[in-house]
This record gives sequence, structure tokens and C-alpha cells, in this order.
Amino acid sequence: MADNKLYEVLGVTRNASENELKKAYRKLAREFHPDKNPQAGDKFKEISFAYEVLSDAEKRQTYDRYGLKGLQEGMDGGDGHDIFNRFFGGFFGGGMGGMGGMGGRGRQQAEETILKQVVTLEDLYNGGKEIPLEFKRVVLCTKCEGKGGKAGAAKRCHTCQGSGTKVTLQQVHVGIVRQIHSKCPDCKGKGEAYSERDMCGDCRGHGTKEEMKVLQVHIDKGMQNMQKIMYREEGNQTPDCDKGNVIVVLACKQHETFQRNGNNLVVRHNINLTEALCGFQLPIKHLDGRNLLVKCPPGNVIQTDTVKTIVGEGMPIYKNPFEKGDLFVEFTITFPPNNFATPEQMKMLEQLLPPRPPIPVPESDDVEEVDLHSYDPNASRSSNRGAAYDSDEEQGHNVHEVQCPAQ
Repeated sequence: MADNKLYEVLGVTRNASENELKKAYRKLAREFHPDKNPQAGDKFKEISFAYEVLSDAEKRQTYDRYGLKGLQEGMDGGDGHDIFNRFFGGFFGGGMGGMGGMGGRGRQQAEETILKQVVTLEDLYNGGKEIPLEFKRVVLCTKCEGKGGKAGAAKRCHTCQGSGTKVTLQQVHVGIVRQIHSKCPDCKGKGEAYSERDMCGDCRGHGTKEEMKVLQVHIDKGMQNMQKIMYREEGNQTPDCDKGNVIVVLACKQHETFQRNGNNLVVRHNINLTEALCGFQLPIKHLDGRNLLVKCPPGNVIQTDTVKTIVGEGMPIYKNPFEKGDLFVEFTITFPPNNFATPEQMKMLEQLLPPRPPIPVPESDDVEEVDLHSYDPNASRSSNRGAAYDSDEEQGHNVHEVQCPAQ
């Protein structure tokens, strides 16, 4: 059965045009506006909500197909319940999935609390770990039930005259001032306060107290660095707001052996020239404690910056831990130092290695043999500065020579 509640609120049919919706809204808004009809505040909110949904093509399409429940779930990535409560007061009864009865007054949710939890790459690989995370949160005072004092004893705040806001003047320029609005420090924005006699002794009239809370952060296999874990209604609470959510952000420490790239792992390993040409064995201790033995047979030459893959030995896939990424091994090669062998040994080595490619050498008097030297960047920069200085001196000297004599 189609959900027509929003159309009924505005008194239009499901086929109403944008112009018809606008006319109906304006007529009802004038009739039920709180300035004209103070007792119709909730009805006015209901009308405004219905018009906001139906005047938006995308929201209207969602509502027509799935009703209020589908509209609620489709807002803000599944957190539509919070948005509906915050702005529209939880109208339309049970049709909103437990959002309260007609005319019920909605409550805002307190701001999210964001916490950081440091983890290791082993934690993210193996999963199944519970890490206690202690933090400070604000909760309602149990003695006064969040009221701040004796029931009915609160009086209008003399500092803000009941507005809950303190107004101060700030001079911007000469003759120009601006108003700065801030929460009243005496009543904490409530507009009313308790006398010392009626004030709650536990919370000193605030209605809230601080307490330490411990969350058990559960780490699943394959979770990512900077992944967010939400704990609903475990955060701060105030008399005017429901408990906020806690967002735990995982921060993975750098590993001394492995680097993570998505669902893959990377290991960098250095080998010498003998290993690169004649083969080697490489033991790798994995993140779960297993020892992998990588074998490269003789004749399977490893070149500098070669990357090899070990299939299925990367990170577990989050929420699909039986599937894994790959493990990549990046090789660098260390060559032997100068004069590591005698001339006779070099001749023997040359016989084993592939022959040099033929390189034609020009046969002319213009050929000049030069030597290769090790490059020192600092020495090179100093040499360039000296050359530039000499060039400037020479240029200045030449200019001086060509000056014309005074007439």
C-alpha cells in the first residue's frame, strides 16, 4: 500500500505538480505559522517537513517508492533517524520506525567524540584482538537526573535575562562596534539557574558530570589504517541532547619489515651480486609468525629493482578473511667494491660472463681519453660558485677596459 501521509499533510494528491505543492504549502504555512497560531508549532513543523521532502525531486522519488521508512534510511548514509529527529521532531508516528508519536518533540544528538587507537600491522593482519580504550565523557548527573537542582526551583538567569546568550560589544574600527554572542557563563545557555541552596551538590547546577569510560575496540582481520569504527551512543550526553556516538580511528604504526599497499604487502630486500647471479634463499617471518622460505635457483638472474610476487601471502580481505592479497618482494643489488679481484681473477670472470658488445671507436686525432671520477655534489656546487665568481670578475674587468675617456 502506497504511503500518502506527506501528501495528506499538504492536502494534495500524489500527482500534484510543483506549483500545486507550493500553493498548498503557502496556504497552510500562513494558517499554522507560530506567530499567528502559537499552539500550532508542531503542526507547522510537520507541514514544513512534508513540503521539504515533496519539493525535492530526489527525495520525493524515494518517498514514492519506499515510503517514510525508506526515506529515513536513505538520508545521510543510513543515519536518517538522527537527521529526522534533529530537524523535524519525529512526526508521523510508528511509520517512521520508532521515531515517536505525532507532535512528539525531537531531541538532538550530542556531537561525535573522535578517538585514536594505535595498532600494529600484526593486529590488522591477525585480527581477533580486543584493545581497551579509556576516555573521558560527559553524562547526566544521576543525583538530579540532569536537571541541575531541585525540580521547579530554577529561576530566570539574571546575567542573560533568560536568553541563555551573553552579548558583548567589540570595537572593530573607530566608531564601529559589533556584537559578540556567546553562551551565558552562569546558566550555560539554559536561560535559568539555581540558587546555591537549590543547586545540585554533585554537578553544581550543570546537570552533567564527567566520568571515565572504557571501550573494547575489536580489531578484525584486514582492517585498514585510518579506518573508522562507530560505537553508537557511547559518547557525551547533555540534558538537551541524547548520547552522542564515539568514532574510533585506527592508526597503524610503521612496520620494520612490511609495508602495506591496499590488500598487498611489500618487502624490500637487498642481495649481493653473487646472489643475484647464482641464486639465494630468503627466509621471511610473516606477520602471523610463520616462516616463508623464498628460493631463487642459480641462473635465475635478479636485476636491480626486480619485483617478484608471492601469491596469496598479502593482507586478509576485510570481511572476507579467507581471501588475501599478494606479497611483493622488491630487490636491490649491492655490487662489490673497486679492485675486489686480481687481474687474473677478472679475466676468469670475464670468460664466464657474456661478452662485451662491440663498440666502435673513432679513428682520428680528435679522440681524447678521459677519466671517470666519483661524483661529489658538494664539491660540484663549490666549483660552480667559483666559476661564476671568476666570470663576474672577468666581465667587470672587460667593461672597465672599454670605458670611453672623459671629454
